[in-house]
Amino acid sequence: MEINIFQTIGVSALAIFGYMTVWFFISLLRKRNDSADVAWGIGFVLAAIVPLVFHQPFSDRALLVTVLVAIWGIRLASHIYFRQRGKPEDYRYQKWREEWGKWFVVRSYVQVYILQGFLLLLIVSPVLVINTYQGFRFWWLDLFGVLVWLVGFFFEVVGDWQLSQFLKDPNNKGHLMRNGLWRYSRHPNYFGEVTQWWGIWIIALSVPFGWLTVIGPITITVLILFVSGVPLLEKKMKEHPEFEAYARQTSRFFPLLPKK
Repeated sequence: MEINIFQTIGVSALAIFGYMTVWFFISLLRKRNDSADVAWGIGFVLAAIVPLVFHQPFSDRALLVTVLVAIWGIRLASHIYFRQRGKPEDYRYQKWREEWGKWFVVRSYVQVYILQGFLLLLIVSPVLVINTYQGFRFWWLDLFGVLVWLVGFFFEVVGDWQLSQFLKDPNNKGHLMRNGLWRYSRHPNYFGEVTQWWGIWIIALSVPFGWLTVIGPITITVLILFVSGVPLLEKKMKEHPEFEAYARQTSRFFPLLPKK
């Protein structure tokens, strides 16, 4: 692999390290570690833009994926910010605050901000390769990747919107969201996020070494399905009296027709 991809990774890593460090200090000022959730989406936008600065002129494909990442990242960050506004710190971070005690500051920096920065770089690796290797014409994989991304974006955006509207209605208090896309998947927004990154990886197959960046979509899939996404949320959802029936009827992740 040519040296310029390592330069891209190095510069992007430094940028994300600095970015996450700044957000760590912001979290100390705000006294809420869930600031990391807002930082998450914008961090991808930064990581996508950095290679463009060092590889001029950039290609149409590089511009395309950077725009896709920017749309996703800015939308996600703004959604989380408005969801958090006026509410206490997310229960997950509150629990860590209690468990970590005197080591809270150090562990927050390493386990929340630096670790997320590292995972971010793994996930965004298809974009780093696309934005480094330029000059290759569009072909059918690019179109297919965009279509996959659009499907994912639809599920994430519509799923988030439907849930927010459901929670705003006082008549739904004490009930689980089971309508719209949530009728076919218990986590349509998570499904959408994962699908978008598989779409980006498909676009990366059009450039040299793009297939190696499969680590990106695999990382986000594992995180959401087995680590910090679905398992943590379902652990909380299981406390709800309607969850057992909902789980029997509705697919855990992939959208499927509900069972009778």
